[in-house]
Amino acid sequence: MTRKQRFEFTIAWFEEVMPTPETELQYGNTYELLVAVILSAQCTDKRVNMTTPALFARYPGTPSLAKAEYEELFSFIKSISFPGNKTRHLIGMAKLVEEKFNGVIPMTVEELVQLPGVGRKTANVITSVIDNQPNMAVDTHVFRVSARIGLTVGAKNPLQTEQQLVKYLPKDLIYKYHHWLILHGRYICLARRPKCEECGLQPACLYFQKVMRKELGL
Repeated sequence: MTRKQRFEFTIAWFEEVMPTPETELQYGNTYELLVAVILSAQCTDKRVNMTTPALFARYPGTPSLAKAEYEELFSFIKSISFPGNKTRHLIGMAKLVEEKFNGVIPMTVEELVQLPGVGRKTANVITSVIDNQPNMAVDTHVFRVSARIGLTVGAKNPLQTEQQLVKYLPKDLIYKYHHWLILHGRYICLARRPKCEECGLQPACLYFQKVMRKELGL
């Protein structure tokens, strides 16, 4: 199977089993998603979702978040990984949105990455989820799953993974494919012990063909 055929197979399979994939972060608007994604770095979506309701009630938008006191905001997110850095990032992000972007969260990757706590991955998440822009956010799941299947070849970092994926994907599917790979990596293609026996991508997956067939005695 060629790489192009692998993409075609995976697209068809995901479209059938997961036609409307969505982020598992809970949010009501762009501001809430941005805060949630910043908090989710090296932290589970489940933990973030447990934290954000009280946070959003206290700081419902960038005007209030920009004026937050460090110690008070820290108390809301202290159960999140790296709460000190993220507290500073959230306040800095809100201040810059207010001062530079007139209180409106920008919707281009180039502008978003200017905000504290926002890297390329976060910017790609925001623009793809909110605006369906053809931007591929690469986290550990996307990096791992795309390499295992053989969608990427020799990619050494998230940017190389992103570039290879968008090269082969139809533009109108990039925002969905990001979620497909994340959810597949989260529940099926696990890091330590992938559930290959449950996976419908076996015919297209290099890892299954080279490693797991023998291990499963197939």
